[in-house]
Amino acid sequence: MKYLTLLCMAAAMLLAGCTRPDPNVTTLTYASPYPPSHPFSKADITWMKWVEAASHGRIKIHPLWSGALLSSDQSMEEIRHGVADVGLITPIYTLGNAHAQRAQVGFYGHVGSIAQQVGVYKCLLATFPVLRDELKGLHVLAVQGGNLPGILTRTRAIHSLADLGGLRIRSPAENTAVLRALGADPVDMPMGSVYPALAKGVIDGVIAPADTLKSLNFAEVASHFATLRVSRGAYPARAMNAARWNALPRDLQQILARSETVWEDALNQQITSAEQIGRAYGEQHHVAFVAVSAADQARFDALYDRDSAATAASLIGFGVDGTPIFQEAQRLIRSSPYGSEPVCPPAAPNTRQEPK
Repeated sequence: MKYLTLLCMAAAMLLAGCTRPDPNVTTLTYASPYPPSHPFSKADITWMKWVEAASHGRIKIHPLWSGALLSSDQSMEEIRHGVADVGLITPIYTLGNAHAQRAQVGFYGHVGSIAQQVGVYKCLLATFPVLRDELKGLHVLAVQGGNLPGILTRTRAIHSLADLGGLRIRSPAENTAVLRALGADPVDMPMGSVYPALAKGVIDGVIAPADTLKSLNFAEVASHFATLRVSRGAYPARAMNAARWNALPRDLQQILARSETVWEDALNQQITSAEQIGRAYGEQHHVAFVAVSAADQARFDALYDRDSAATAASLIGFGVDGTPIFQEAQRLIRSSPYGSEPVCPPAAPNTRQEPK
């Protein structure tokens, strides 16, 4: 009898705590592989607060951090299939079906700023349908650039490109051929796997920006940072499930569309600030910053440009004409003042007939 009474009391408390969802409030789940303390996540939180305020509470964002729901290498497919409504996507790590998206990040040789990276990507997206086709099932909410990486190593300082010989370096896919040409052994893995790989000596170093010294705690497992400028591009980094987007009322879609600039500005601010904080943190933890010569930088840039052109041409094996994408990225970068946003060419008129 006592057990039955306690059971009834528990059921009554549970029912009292249950409230019917407000039909005027749309709750969207947001998933990220990063913890809420990471600079990316701080920008995400800025976006969440803005969306909730701009919608006067009609949109609520429920975040799920630290890879609780979303992986790094399958995030595009996971958002396509509605694992979360909105999430951090990484085309640069995806295992397939985004060949142009993955490759184009390496077409930004001589780029000068995050704003320029994002601007070039948006021009490319507007010009080349293949980039849009690879995003089917997704509605992109923000494009992300990044600080230009250097080379962080565990125990061996990189004073010149010759010092890379024999080192096992984690590298984005767009840099692997360049590292091989310099005698290194490149490894492509998600950034979330790098810390334990460095700690265990599985890899000797990583191509990464200085912000990772603090944001990913790399200063704990590596001692040298070569300030070689490794060019990199932007990519679509925050996206919503397309079906979920289409189901939203038009006015909520408009709010989320306006939030794109808010999110990208917050990412730019957090990433830039994190670079300065990371360098200071690295110095405090006795990471040695080593500059390379102008001649080595020029040699690396030349190898990067050569490999980018080869990568673009190789996309034909996937049915993608990558050379015009590479050439247009370079034209946009070189035709605008260093680091400034490019002016996109006028969009081609849509002459395609809609089926009757």
